[in-house]
Amino acid sequence: MITMQSSNLSSVDLGLLPALDALLRRRHVTRAAEDVGLSQPAMSHVLARLRHALGDDLLVRGPSGLVLTSRAEEMAPQVTAILDAAKAIYRPPPFEPSKVRRTLHLVGCDWHSVLFAPDLMKLIREQAPGIELSIESYTHDTFKRLAEGVVDLVFFNTQTPLPPGAVSTIVGEDRYALVMRNGHPAARKKWTLADYAKWDNVVVSLTGDGMSDVDARLAKAGITRRVGLSTPHFMGCLATVSATDMIATTSLLFAARHATTFGLAVREPPFPEARFVNTLIGSASRTNDPVIRWFCALFKDVYETLQHRVLCGQKLR
Repeated sequence: MITMQSSNLSSVDLGLLPALDALLRRRHVTRAAEDVGLSQPAMSHVLARLRHALGDDLLVRGPSGLVLTSRAEEMAPQVTAILDAAKAIYRPPPFEPSKVRRTLHLVGCDWHSVLFAPDLMKLIREQAPGIELSIESYTHDTFKRLAEGVVDLVFFNTQTPLPPGAVSTIVGEDRYALVMRNGHPAARKKWTLADYAKWDNVVVSLTGDGMSDVDARLAKAGITRRVGLSTPHFMGCLATVSATDMIATTSLLFAARHATTFGLAVREPPFPEARFVNTLIGSASRTNDPVIRWFCALFKDVYETLQHRVLCGQKLR
């Protein structure tokens, strides 16, 4: 009679589980050895080790071959379940968006909601109806919320320095555009940097600090622009420009999309390298999250499609 050996998990050779599973399924030492790539003598040795470790004979001779002991019958489904769970760790099931039930929390503004939400939600409803989006405002602790997992992704451009533990995915290019109303006194002239100081500006400030890359460019030339309105809303920016002689420097993609609606003149800004790259910033700890990876790819496709539709043939003067 074999007696049970007292042991803790650290002393158990978990590498024997595939052999144990094969023995319990096959009830035949040679065939079990073939399943796991061992020789027959090696599998006989493994069976002896398993009998010693588990305190049970596991396989005993019956009228027509080996049969399982009652203890082996009891543990067989448990062993199979453990191995199936282990396989899932190394080979996760294929990602199926249609089966996901989840809310993705994004930090963005009306630029993202107005431009992308219609096309984006149409595709999400078709491909993953169980996924909901929540677009939330920028705050001074946005990246802290990202690190804590309160939000999943943050919309920003590549000029934003990344904090430790954050990674970015490029979703598309854009460029700055100088925007004013049609009929503005300076709409037809060729602008210089100095002209920025002659007209009140509308500034989109997502966190309320009122500063932007445009201010940094002007500062290098010794120019300070007059800010008449600072707002976190791109739509509010365009609406104000359309009704006044104020000007704005904003996203070409956004301005071109709404130029006709607001009656805007969209011009080339008077500084070089007006291009910038838009990104989705996420946490490095969740780069392999299949839902986040799927969403980033989907958003990139939507961005490229919209960009082509809006800017096709668009030429700035």
